[in-house]
Amino acid sequence: MKVILRRVTKTPLDFDIKANEITFKGYLQYHGGKLILLKANLVGETLNDCDVCAEEFKMSLDEKIEFFISDGIYKDENNIALDVIESFDGEVEMEELLNSEVELIRSDYHSCENCKNSNT
Repeated sequence: MKVILRRVTKTPLDFDIKANEITFKGYLQYHGGKLILLKANLVGETLNDCDVCAEEFKMSLDEKIEFFISDGIYKDENNIALDVIESFDGEVEMEELLNSEVELIRSDYHSCENCKNSNT
């Protein structure tokens, strides 16, 4: 699903994307200037490797996602720390955002149930 950023208004634009066993559901809303607010939930399961034993396991996801998308280069003029993704072609591919959020979560430290329950 491709979204043209200049078409996002103050009225929330809902989206619901499914990929494999994961659902990315939320909305986009114009925030001000070049910023679009994205608020969503990421729910489902994905395969990941245990950081302790290296065995593959199914990991449950239930994450609240919130960040801004900038239509062009974002310049922080008010010294406010924001989580911003920049788009340089005036559009955003929602499946790419889904995949990047899943990979960000997977890159953190995770262990399988066997390793969580062991004392070693």
